[in-house]
Amino acid sequence: MTIPGKVYVVDDDVPLVRALVGLLRSAGYEALPFDNPAVFLKEDEPTDGACIILDLHLQETDGLDVQQALLRKGWAIPIIFLTGFGSIPSTVAAMQGGAANFLTKPVEEEALLQAVDVALSADSARLHDRRLLAELRARLQTLTPRELEVLPLAADGKMIKQIAYELGTSEITAKVHKKHVMEKMKARTLADLVRMTDRLSDDIKAAVSQRLEG
Repeated sequence: MTIPGKVYVVDDDVPLVRALVGLLRSAGYEALPFDNPAVFLKEDEPTDGACIILDLHLQETDGLDVQQALLRKGWAIPIIFLTGFGSIPSTVAAMQGGAANFLTKPVEEEALLQAVDVALSADSARLHDRRLLAELRARLQTLTPRELEVLPLAADGKMIKQIAYELGTSEITAKVHKKHVMEKMKARTLADLVRMTDRLSDDIKAAVSQRLEG
């Protein structure tokens, strides 16, 4: 089954672009051709899963330069590099920039389709993770300053009596705050809350710091 998502084909070899796009579309992918990298770089970042098939050695620019331009734009989409004569330094540079794969021309159809599947799966997982983090941050914003103090204490497994002592409040009040934290964060168990707190550790520190400064 074809994994949904856009596949950008960026190569200044027009016949090759047409051939790759034809192959990808026949396999059920949404393939978009670009024989000019400058035109491709004007595209908006896709909101759904995507990957890029990019020639390492372009005539007017270098595939690594395109990769760096995408990174400066904030794109984190997997890139599958195509090369006819790749070198170790360029391969290392591309992988350090987050390249998903390296395929040598003439590329085998099955190898390309498999690489695209892997790249689209990885990007879908990345987007899912980003959406989940955004949702957790939205939940965090609903906490009151007091609940924000309770959150890390509860996630550390402290008992109600300990939370009350550290906050200088009654056990009943501490229990109510913890209940609200669990409800607002939509944590069904303490383990859920621990995982959420781990993901939001930097956000929690920033929120507490802002509160202290305020």
